[in-house]
Amino acid sequence: MEPPILVRSRPHLMTIVLNRPQVLNTLNLEMVRLLRRALEEALSQDRIRLVVLTGAGDRAFSAGGDLKAAAQAVKAGAYEQVEKFFREEYALDLFIHHYPKPLLALAHAIIMGGGLGLAAGMDLTVVTERTRMGMPETHIGFFPDVGATGWLFDRCPRGYPEFLALTGYEMVGSECLRLGLAHLLVRWERRGELLETLERLAERVPVDKKEAVGHLRDCLAPLSETAITPNPEMDAWVARNFAGKASVGEILASLSKCAPVDKLCREALQRLSGVSPTALALTITLLRRHEGRGLREVFAAEARAAQFMIRHPDYLEGIRARILDKDNRPRWQPFREEDGFPGLAL
Repeated sequence: MEPPILVRSRPHLMTIVLNRPQVLNTLNLEMVRLLRRALEEALSQDRIRLVVLTGAGDRAFSAGGDLKAAAQAVKAGAYEQVEKFFREEYALDLFIHHYPKPLLALAHAIIMGGGLGLAAGMDLTVVTERTRMGMPETHIGFFPDVGATGWLFDRCPRGYPEFLALTGYEMVGSECLRLGLAHLLVRWERRGELLETLERLAERVPVDKKEAVGHLRDCLAPLSETAITPNPEMDAWVARNFAGKASVGEILASLSKCAPVDKLCREALQRLSGVSPTALALTITLLRRHEGRGLREVFAAEARAAQFMIRHPDYLEGIRARILDKDNRPRWQPFREEDGFPGLAL
């Protein structure tokens, strides 16, 4: 059997492939460790000027963490096993954010959760018209982690950090660029041409990282689509109903006022009514606390939040309903704001 991470080295380019296409390249602890090892190897070789990360197959870059394995561990009471995955995953993500050589992700097809966490630290994230990007964690009784409760504010227009994190809204193709979570769009049929171009470019990539990223963007521009359709109506709606809200209750109240006459409000209410109330409350709490905070602090707080959430009944129930049984009828625990999150220090 092939290893879950493939590393292909050219004279000046290292390509790392997430290689579990049969399960949408979901991440496990072995993959996290192998990916970290490959990135450290690229750092140790002066000849490597550029690192490219992609996913095997045509269905996914990465659909996130391996939830089936996580559920099995939690069900068996092996919480430390799941916590170890989060600790090493978050450490890898932070390492990527501060990586001294240019990193490029070819984020085709599905990119969710932990997969988006990898791409978020890349200097260039390239999507295709088939890319489907999102953070649906509240739908499985969890919260958008991998630093998202912090870095979303550095990338997205006003209100979108809250909207994306709470509702799990799925961005498609050029919308990933419009909302600040990708840099270039190259059509799917040109992906081979893109990789060949990167291989040719690698030798001439400047040593200075900032210069290197600018050089790569300029050279890849002829391959990329430039027409990004604006959506000022949706931007204004998101800002009005989600930006800066202190609680889920405030958001629900705002949406309820416009629901009778606004389809977007009705759809958002329907989405929010189907997700874990505890996960929603924790997500908005993290967002409010992490806006403007350093990534190291954000990851540390998210690790504590993950410890809390995997022990909450909604986590197993969400995975059961969405991933295992697929009946899409989770039985969530009620949440009261006055009770907060017992034992969790953020």
